[in-house]
Amino acid sequence: MHVKFCGFTQLGDIQTAAQLGADAVGLVFYPPSPRAVTIAQAQTLSAAVPAFVSVVALVVNMPKDELLKLANNVSFDVIQFHGDETPEQCQQLAGMVNKRWIKALRINTEQDTLDSVRAQINQFSTAGASSILLDAYHQHKYGGTGARFDWSLIPHDSALPIVLAGGLDADNVAATLDLPICGVDVSGGIEVDKGKKDAAKMRAFMKAVKRDRWQNATVTGAI
Repeated sequence: MHVKFCGFTQLGDIQTAAQLGADAVGLVFYPPSPRAVTIAQAQTLSAAVPAFVSVVALVVNMPKDELLKLANNVSFDVIQFHGDETPEQCQQLAGMVNKRWIKALRINTEQDTLDSVRAQINQFSTAGASSILLDAYHQHKYGGTGARFDWSLIPHDSALPIVLAGGLDADNVAATLDLPICGVDVSGGIEVDKGKKDAAKMRAFMKAVKRDRWQNATVTGAI
């Protein structure tokens, strides 16, 4: 189970996340978001991330020229497309800046089915995505709602590794242990305010995940 902490705006929070063993940190480049950062802020934040911790740039329907400017000025490893981008658009944009990419799918519990989710994942897999992120649907927001969707809609035979987001925190992340996912993505569940992380909550989240890793390895006979 890999862990991505997302929505950083404070240098100290980035440093704490790295010290706690987060696998990836996310920076939001979507101005309407309360967690959005500028290129200047992102340069400072990304410079504090140690080797072997991935920096993920979250973008929402970002125009080609803006993405090119971002890639030329900020060091990041992976693009997270979190808007209405089609598989073809993701492929073209990521190829333009030579970055690996993941796509966030907003799952509507009232409309989506297991088959429809699987079909969408297949389309992005064909286009070259490295992973898929599943988050809860909201009519007016592209993410960061803190809401959960029906986890029974997560396919066990996904064509891509799945990262789960939406309403996660230290108290419920243990419930993800038996899900067919490779990682979890949390933002609001580790905050004291939007964009400002809580060191105690981050620590508790990582402790819960590490405990689950040990229990899972013991049950499966890996250790």
